[in-house]
Amino acid sequence: MNRRNHDVPRAVRRVVAGRGRIVIRRADANDAGALLRLVQLADRPAPREPVLLAESDGQLVAAVSTVTGETVADPFVATADVVALLEFRARQLDSAA
Repeated sequence: MNRRNHDVPRAVRRVVAGRGRIVIRRADANDAGALLRLVQLADRPAPREPVLLAESDGQLVAAVSTVTGETVADPFVATADVVALLEFRARQLDSAA
């Protein structure tokens, strides 16, 4: 097992392993429409920038503010595992700064 996988909590690794492709990346200006759709679906305010996004099989399903930790997720998709992964990555970035 490589170091990156070892750092991810075992419960998150187990659940995430059942998904297709998951991409975690920083949001940019091109993501405004997709992020707006997500916050409207969730009926929540957009997380404060900068934001990390999680896509599952090409669909934006969750976002987290790397400043405040606020999250927003698609209420029609099971996203607890992806949100946990996003929060984990945000903490990694925060500790590296």
